[in-house]
Amino acid sequence: MELFLQQVLSGVANGAIYASVALAIVMIYQAIHHLNFAQGEMAMFSTFIAWQLMQWGMPFWAALPVTVALSFAGGVAIERIVMKPIEHAPVLTHVVVFIALFTILNSAAGFIWDFTIKPFPTPFGTAPVLGNGLLSAHQAGMIAVVLVMLVLLYLFFRYTNTGLAMRAAAANPASARLVGIRVGWTTALGWGMASAIGSVAGMLIAPVVFLEPNMMLTILLYGFAGAVLGGLTSPAGAVLGGFIVGVVENLAGTYIPVVGPELKLPIALVLIVAVLVVKPSGLLGRRTVQRV
Repeated sequence: MELFLQQVLSGVANGAIYASVALAIVMIYQAIHHLNFAQGEMAMFSTFIAWQLMQWGMPFWAALPVTVALSFAGGVAIERIVMKPIEHAPVLTHVVVFIALFTILNSAAGFIWDFTIKPFPTPFGTAPVLGNGLLSAHQAGMIAVVLVMLVLLYLFFRYTNTGLAMRAAAANPASARLVGIRVGWTTALGWGMASAIGSVAGMLIAPVVFLEPNMMLTILLYGFAGAVLGGLTSPAGAVLGGFIVGVVENLAGTYIPVVGPELKLPIALVLIVAVLVVKPSGLLGRRTVQRV
């Protein structure tokens, strides 16, 4: 029983990592209705910026808002400079641009900060929160931060004019333009918010996996699995999906002999395929109905 509880709590902690990435994926998907394959590299690059600020003597809690602000500005700049000109291009064009962004950010991080592994400090400490080390302070902090981000996003989209405008622009851009909503800038705002959320995710993940240019490759796949499982149109669903993926992969790796720790990653891919086959809209996603 103790092993089961330990694996569940560890899965929830891992799920907090996947949920934060899934949340950023959903933010961009709601803005442009495409999956951003460079989302992980954007988060990684932001984390390197935070690390550099701390190397210059800035404490973690001072580097965090500066990094979030810079990441937000970077996300808006990418949308305005790179994505806006190809707004009406075919889907394959967007995919190629995302892959290009992935490669550019990964190579730039390696060129600037090199490819050696760097330790990243945790602001929460590593002391156990529950008895027998079932949950560490950093793991508990990750869970709390993800839930706080979810609540803030809910309040933003539910009670602010800008949030309501973003929802309207995502649901029906043509009608949103007719009532005076600047759809282009709401899309840029979505990119900025996704980039800011990704920067927080990267700073939470780096103390666990260590900081290096390829740190987000596997995490991004788990984030995609969480986003698809919960629903690409639902931020709450993305968070729920991330937590489910974390728990399922941990339990499968522990209790299914054929899986083991070596085959945890395919669990995420199996979940993606299973959800797309059974319920393409995800657990909390909205079903798209198109009149023809």
